[in-house]
Amino acid sequence: MANLYTADLHIGHARIIEFCKRPFASTKEMDSAVLRAMQEGMTPGEDLWIIGDFAFVRSDEAGRVETMLASIPGRKHLVRGNHDKPWMAKLPGWASVHDLVEIRDGGSRLTLCHYPMITFPGALHGALQLFGHVHENWRGSRNAVNVGVDVWNFRPVGLAEIKHRAATLPINPLWSAVEPRSELE
Repeated sequence: MANLYTADLHIGHARIIEFCKRPFASTKEMDSAVLRAMQEGMTPGEDLWIIGDFAFVRSDEAGRVETMLASIPGRKHLVRGNHDKPWMAKLPGWASVHDLVEIRDGGSRLTLCHYPMITFPGALHGALQLFGHVHENWRGSRNAVNVGVDVWNFRPVGLAEIKHRAATLPINPLWSAVEPRSELE
């Protein structure tokens, strides 16, 4: 069973195109491209962890959002973000819904939270934190990686790619102050 990760899809959010300089002419075009990337990147036996901000729509569009969610193969898990309204977390397409969750992917310990954190459970022992929220503004640091669509070409990513990117990122300059016994340095 493989896990893939993503964040900040912002289905239905017209202004995100301008805010993040997304290469789409319309919300319809963006939604289609983002959903297509999720559909092509997933198989029915995989788990997709959406680490916040799946959609930015009104509750009267719940049926449309539910249909979009159902169009993505595999099990879908939501780690709520600031734009994920309570009604969205109740859609029947979610295998699980969390505010913050710790999981294992193979032998790796991961903390999933929409917001980037300086430290988190297992941080001193090689754990990774996966986040979104900051869009293209920050790719992350050695042990906390942004999995948002704006920095991964609008597609979900697996742990091998995430670890590869993490190895190229700098150590957070605050790290030694908050975790002075770190294995990172």
